[in-house]
Amino acid sequence: MGILEKFKLDGKSAFVTGGARGIGKSIATALLEAGADVALVDLDITEARKTAGELKGIGPRVIAIETDVTDQTQVERMVGEIVNAFGALNVAFCNAGICINAKADEMTFEQWRKVMSVNADSVFLCCQAAGRQMIRQGSGGSIINTASMSAHIVNFPQPQCAYNASKAAVIQLTKSLAVEWVDKNIRVNSISPGYIATDLIRQSPSLIPLIKEWEKQCPMHRLGQPEELQAISVYLASDSSLYTTGSDFVIDGAFTCV
Repeated sequence: MGILEKFKLDGKSAFVTGGARGIGKSIATALLEAGADVALVDLDITEARKTAGELKGIGPRVIAIETDVTDQTQVERMVGEIVNAFGALNVAFCNAGICINAKADEMTFEQWRKVMSVNADSVFLCCQAAGRQMIRQGSGGSIINTASMSAHIVNFPQPQCAYNASKAAVIQLTKSLAVEWVDKNIRVNSISPGYIATDLIRQSPSLIPLIKEWEKQCPMHRLGQPEELQAISVYLASDSSLYTTGSDFVIDGAFTCV
């Protein structure tokens, strides 16, 4: 099999949480283009259905599933719906996440718990449900978690201790699951994006003043584009990465190098 053939996802099915917009939408697009059936999993089902409509025709099947990824029952139901629709689950991309920029001495415990619930608890729940299904199938699979360069550094000047801690947890969870499930032929990896110019970032009034500071701090002097996370995502989902597990891939324009 040639190298380009190894990158194809023909016959595989995947889900992407937070798939309605931003990074999730970009990754879902890439998986579809590579040949996979894809489920867009999102709490905002209206936007997810809109995105599914936009993506129809660029690959095989694409569906939208409304799911609160912090709810174990809903997550398990979501995996069941995907198996019913596609016949199997081969790739799980756990991408949903939020950030609350609050000073540690002013942050409420409710704010802390919300960030940890969405960014860490949901990744465990989705990994667990996907892993169980892949174990039942007996053919392995690939799980990819979205961490962040914030797991490696402390962002400045904005305060975001809960986000940083939650993303560090994602990386350690990824490594732990990779070791636990290596004998099941389930690979578990994470990606750690730097600042990515999603519509949410570019259109958020509170973040616009920070963008120039972030660009100044980055050696490339720009934010990344969602599309610049597609290649690594397809690599990790495909058979070209069969010996890659327990790894975290930083895609940040060298931000964490300085």
